[in-house]
Amino acid sequence: MSCCAGDGLISVEQALERLLGQAQPLQEVERVPLASARGRVLAKPLVTEIDLPPWPNSAMDGYAIRYAEADVPLPVSQKIFAGTAPEPLQPGTCARIFTGAPVPAGADAVEMQENTELLGEQRVRFLQPIKPGQHIRPQGGEARCGDVMLPAGTVIGPFELGLAASIGADSLEVIRRPRVALLSTGDELVEPGHVLGAGQIYNSNRYLLAAWLERLGCEVIDAGVLCDDLEAVKQHLGSLAGADLILSTGGVSVGEADFLGQALRAAGDIAFWKLAIKPGKPLTFGHYEGTPVIGLPGNPASTLVTFGMLARPYLLRRMGVAQVAPLGFEVPIGFDWPKPGTRREYLRARLEGGVAVLYANQSSSVLRGAAWAHGLVEIREGSTLRERDTATFIPFSELLG
Repeated sequence: MSCCAGDGLISVEQALERLLGQAQPLQEVERVPLASARGRVLAKPLVTEIDLPPWPNSAMDGYAIRYAEADVPLPVSQKIFAGTAPEPLQPGTCARIFTGAPVPAGADAVEMQENTELLGEQRVRFLQPIKPGQHIRPQGGEARCGDVMLPAGTVIGPFELGLAASIGADSLEVIRRPRVALLSTGDELVEPGHVLGAGQIYNSNRYLLAAWLERLGCEVIDAGVLCDDLEAVKQHLGSLAGADLILSTGGVSVGEADFLGQALRAAGDIAFWKLAIKPGKPLTFGHYEGTPVIGLPGNPASTLVTFGMLARPYLLRRMGVAQVAPLGFEVPIGFDWPKPGTRREYLRARLEGGVAVLYANQSSSVLRGAAWAHGLVEIREGSTLRERDTATFIPFSELLG
């Protein structure tokens, strides 16, 4: 575990440990139809009530036989298609069978049609030695009745939906969606579609975070924009008591106009506010009248990095997800990093021929690089790197889902 970085900054690991320590999982459970469960988090283990497959079935198009009878040509006594119930296999015969069809009682092997020769219309010669059990998917080969198919805390995606459907589940018990009140701060913010006045900018963070929260499975409460007035900020925060989290951008540092940070400090419940991370140093975590608050920095690249690396894991843990850290992997880098820094840096990069190449402008105010990039390159504190050294690459696909 890393300790505090220089200048009293909290390390990324320490900040994440504190956040996850405060991330009490939501307790409310609801049952939703399978078609509506994508992106939700499983509240209880999914247990199968059937064997999978429920009966032995053929893995090939071919012939079902008794392997001990395969040394002579055999007549075909029946055809078995998927979705039909076969008759028991008559001694001294074989059955034409198709992939996925039930294997008839009495048969103990399936030979693929490529290894057979049809003699006339109804007799089959087997051209290769046959082993008992070959090309038969046994009953319960994938799962037995009572097996846990998915543990609690699983995020339901396409594969999980398919698995649930394969055991006949038409609904799933999932954790209630966390309610996140999304705030922006600052009189300079203007909604897209309006004309910019002097000193104003468009509110990009609101749209970035709203889409990201919804993709994670959160219920987004549009809490608007906080004006630059301390008493109005306090009143607005108090009105959001029904949220599971208040998430804001901007106004969390110690500047004269950072009213959100002032409100949290006045409430006397602020866990930390300076992190050894770049971009994104002034991140705040605390509570306002019992409601958790995460204040992200306002620059869009800082918002992206701090939400992805810190707020996202906090929310996933609240949702009951066990594995909250994004999966990264080592890649060679296409740049030099000669000067060691005192903060953990996350650089917008894309992979070109398997090599991480940086966006030219890494300013925290530049969002364009995120749309260009495939993910983030992590540069640890105190590191110096040369081109073709390796560094951890975290794909955006890991952070967004």
